[in-house]
Amino acid sequence: MSRAVRRPLVPVLLLLSHAAFAQDAPLTIERAVELAVTRNERAAIADTTVEQAEARVRRARSFLLPRVNVTSTLIRDVGTSDNETVLNTNALLSQTVFNARAFPLFRQARLERDAAKLTASETKRLLAFDAATSFLATLSVEQVVRAAERRRDFAQVNLDDVRARLEAGLVSSNDVTRADLEFATAVRELAQARGDVESARIELATIINAPVTPTLTPPVELLDAADNPPAVDDRDVERAQQQRSDLAARRITVESLRAFAEEPAARFIPSVDFNAQARNFNDGPISNRDNDGFVGLTMSWSVLDSGVRAADRAERLSLLRGAELALDAALREVERQVRSAAVALATEQAALLNATAATTAARKNADETSELYRQGLASALELADANQQLFEAEVAEVTARFRMAVAYLASREAAGKGVANE
Repeated sequence: MSRAVRRPLVPVLLLLSHAAFAQDAPLTIERAVELAVTRNERAAIADTTVEQAEARVRRARSFLLPRVNVTSTLIRDVGTSDNETVLNTNALLSQTVFNARAFPLFRQARLERDAAKLTASETKRLLAFDAATSFLATLSVEQVVRAAERRRDFAQVNLDDVRARLEAGLVSSNDVTRADLEFATAVRELAQARGDVESARIELATIINAPVTPTLTPPVELLDAADNPPAVDDRDVERAQQQRSDLAARRITVESLRAFAEEPAARFIPSVDFNAQARNFNDGPISNRDNDGFVGLTMSWSVLDSGVRAADRAERLSLLRGAELALDAALREVERQVRSAAVALATEQAALLNATAATTAARKNADETSELYRQGLASALELADANQQLFEAEVAEVTARFRMAVAYLASREAAGKGVANE
């Protein structure tokens, strides 16, 4: 291989090695949220709705711009002796001078575009919370795996110890049977926990649309913030109602429907169009060409429309009223979400305190029972039960911490905030 060929491969190899290192780097909750918002199809679909709304605005704006139509007709009469050819060309320029209907429709299109932008922003915000919740769920089941591994290791050590004591004639064969059962149960629980981890990783990878690295970094700041006692008052509810993008989109939708309801009344106002036409034609030999044209103003006035205008306005006013009622219901729903999220977070904080105390007591009980068993003061059944209680307490503590973190995220979601602390 020549030197000139080798050189371009160097930066490529460096990029590949950097990419491999980046894939092995620990995944943080912030990075998971970023990947979800930038790579998940839900975010891209939300962007397409904004593009569609922008296109509708351009279409509504078209009434301000002139329109030009050009038509040409070539006719050759083959039924006569002279085979006469006729060529006609017409150019028509049309420009709306005034049309009262166009203004509320243009305003409606712009408001719908603004609402679409806010809805897309809300979709991405909720997607970020889905990614964060999936990240926490994966972390939670990974901790359950570690607890299951400790239980399995303890059961293995206990089984070896019981077999040694059986050979020494210190215990009966029933103790060995009990230790075998405890070890088999621990292995089964570990296999189940590892399966849960794989399922959680698949779920997280689906949301972020990227492979999940082997190591997840615990969100220390988020977990610390979740420990703070929640306090919600009327100002917090009002702030959430003002901050939520979905509520802002609903308010703008109400205004767009209001503009839409104004359009039928504007039909009674006359509209004025400017028209200009140029005509180039020949009659006889194709070289004989004549030109003419005209300019003019056209006024249209729909004096009587058989009640269509009134019916359309009544229908659109009903749609407007329904949207206003839906907005009122959404405001009350946000208040419920904010207050309920605060109650749920306080409940999960209390549950975590109890779970932590239970884990401490279960660990102490397991250590004491193990020591009593070595002294011949406790049975293998009591030792296995203590080990199982410790495992269940550790799983309960992990689950309680996960539920508290999720409740904290739910409180931020209800308040219209992002995943990260602001």
